[in-house]
Amino acid sequence: MKKLTTRALYAILIAGIPFAAVSLLSAQTQGQAQNPPPPVLEKVKPADPAKAPEVPAKPLTKSVIEEIVARVNNEIITRSEFERARAQMRKELQDDCEEAARTNPANCTPEKLAKAWEQREPEVLRDLIDTSLLVQRGKDLGINVEPQVIKQLDEIRQQNNLPDLETLEKKVEEAGIAWEEYKNSFRSRILTQEVVYRDVYPDLQVTDAEVQQLYTKNKEQFQRPEQVILAEIFVSTEGKAESEIPALEQKAKTLLDRVKKGEDFNQLAKRFSDGTTAKQGGDLGTFHRGQLAKELEDQVFKMKRGDVTDVIHTRTGFLVLKVEQRYEEGIQPLEKVKNEVEGQIRYEKLQPAVRAYLTKLREESYVLVKPGYVDVAGTSTAPIEEVQPTPDTPKGKKGKNEKSDKKDKKDGKGSTDKKDEKKQNSPAGPR
Repeated sequence: MKKLTTRALYAILIAGIPFAAVSLLSAQTQGQAQNPPPPVLEKVKPADPAKAPEVPAKPLTKSVIEEIVARVNNEIITRSEFERARAQMRKELQDDCEEAARTNPANCTPEKLAKAWEQREPEVLRDLIDTSLLVQRGKDLGINVEPQVIKQLDEIRQQNNLPDLETLEKKVEEAGIAWEEYKNSFRSRILTQEVVYRDVYPDLQVTDAEVQQLYTKNKEQFQRPEQVILAEIFVSTEGKAESEIPALEQKAKTLLDRVKKGEDFNQLAKRFSDGTTAKQGGDLGTFHRGQLAKELEDQVFKMKRGDVTDVIHTRTGFLVLKVEQRYEEGIQPLEKVKNEVEGQIRYEKLQPAVRAYLTKLREESYVLVKPGYVDVAGTSTAPIEEVQPTPDTPKGKKGKNEKSDKKDKKDGKGSTDKKDEKKQNSPAGPR
């Protein structure tokens, strides 16, 4: 499969997890994505600095006792986290409803919205627990996602025309969101995706018989207008002095020569392209006639699969395009849509596979839910004490709680029989 399809698949990974954008990825996994603009705030939903969330987080003070809703191994889920996730889910349902109403107002009625909320609300705590388990697993695996976090934050900065990340931080905090909390939302989402990509995705096998069967039953689905799938290598000239332009043009020409000599276009794009698509091997997506600038359209629609353009000089840099795939108008033959068909099959297999994986993680973990809260994955409830928040302890100093913990260990208090915990917390299994 193409790299875009592969990565797009795991980005939808967990049904219902707050950081998973199922609606965003479903079109991509089916190979029918429209040209995506550069990654924007909508792709990372916890994150519009221009809009305060419906239920903004209130900073805790020493006088506030934070209610603990659930414990997941050594991590806790608090009432405020639960309420933020609940508000976020409600907003996403409202947004989806409004989007559906654009094609037909009958698709979004108060009754339909209320029914969707009734179905999804019980999943809020399950999703938070799932996310915690995956994040902990990612840390256990030693996965470092900080470069991706910084890159996504910088993309948001650029899309909002902000001069630097410090200004973005200020805007985020003005919206009532703590900067570290904002970054953690990105960190958790990327980390959960990486865990699924490593631990779940490789086991999703697709046979030729499955591909043939789905294609034969759904041939009309593969009706296409004339279109091309493009990839790019982009050398930016933005912010460069006039004296630097010739060297940058030569860089683009050298990369083109390397492609013509047989080097992999997508790998060169990953290593040397300045475009936002570099991580995806330069993948730009699918274009119909009328979606490109006239001079580009005239060029690429005459090309065959695998052809590359000469270096194209644009106002922001130098561009080399490759035609990854070309479709004539009509029902496409299987060989042209095989990757797309495989993507659909993997998409159907992915969510149950992730649910099974999460069930296994739960069985290996210590999960307690406070009575009165619902975890639809089946975790048992048990008494949970509420605690007084304490400030972080500086390095080299031991806080009161830490000393108390050590005393408890000496006295034999606070120890728990793991076997008993397992009996109390055996999950009900995948939904």
